Amino acid sequence: MSRAEAHSAEAHRAEAPNTEAAATALAPARVASYRDIAQLLRPTQWSKNTVLFAALIFAKHLFNLHDCIAVILGFVAFCAVASGAYVMNDLRDCERDRQHPLKSLRPLPSGRVSRGTAIGLCVGLMLAGLTGAAALGASFGAMTCLYLLLQFAYTFWLKEVVILDVFAIAAGFVIRAVAGGVVINVPVSPWLIICTFLLMCFLGFCKRRHELVLLEDRATDHRSSLREYSPYFLDQMISVVTASTVVAYAIYTASPEVIRKLGTDKLYLTIPFVLFGIFRYLYLVHQREEGGNPTQLLLSDRPLLADLLLWVVTATVLIYLNL
Repeated sequence: MSRAEAHSAEAHRAEAPNTEAAATALAPARVASYRDIAQLLRPTQWSKNTVLFAALIFAKHLFNLHDCIAVILGFVAFCAVASGAYVMNDLRDCERDRQHPLKSLRPLPSGRVSRGTAIGLCVGLMLAGLTGAAALGASFGAMTCLYLLLQFAYTFWLKEVVILDVFAIAAGFVIRAVAGGVVINVPVSPWLIICTFLLMCFLGFCKRRHELVLLEDRATDHRSSLREYSPYFLDQMISVVTASTVVAYAIYTASPEVIRKLGTDKLYLTIPFVLFGIFRYLYLVHQREEGGNPTQLLLSDRPLLADLLLWVVTATVLIYLNL
């Protein structure tokens, strides 16, 4: 081989890695699978939006076809907005989630879904949800917009503020409950708002406790507000909201106003279901160290799920049969 040919071959070998790198760069990006997209939208969390049906049930409109359709459509709109908010939250916390033993497996932190795809989903879902909500009425559209604004505030500020982070989560459920009444034009009982807020505070503080115990020294890397919490402090707050929730619900069932409105004085019979549900959840949090995902825990723990279904059935029978 001549010196010129040898030099040419050497130059070709030197350029090969660059050519290979360029080909890799020009290759199409990995397309996210439907499973990854579905996981990013968190459809299992849509069960939280069933709170919209509370006003429908307790206003005795469950067999009103028009109102049922309105609440179902409102539920769909809230699911779209909520999924958009979850994607926004994942985009915001992508780097922190990589420090979490479970959240690091989510599509965004693991890199299975690109940021560009996630941003497109986030904007599209929010716009679709707000548009659908506005079509159901200006008031319902306003409540949905308020919920979305709260999600922005939570994602970029409130989630880092001790105590207010849990209050913001609870407020989101209160907005859902009120929106469920707004969409069918019925007033929402103050007791429903109080009980919803207290119960969600209970679940929120239990979730913070689980995160603190699970992550230990890495807790503040995942969520800066956790440095302001301690298991003892959280246990104190959980005790307060646990007692408050039970007392508020007991007063609600015996309230003369509620008895007159619902047509039954037997709603107190549902109190044991509320007590069992709370005590079962505390058992799972303290004895089994669960509670990081309340929705998943509710759907996976059979005694807890059975208790919820029995409460719904019992309350519905008492209210609609005027027992």
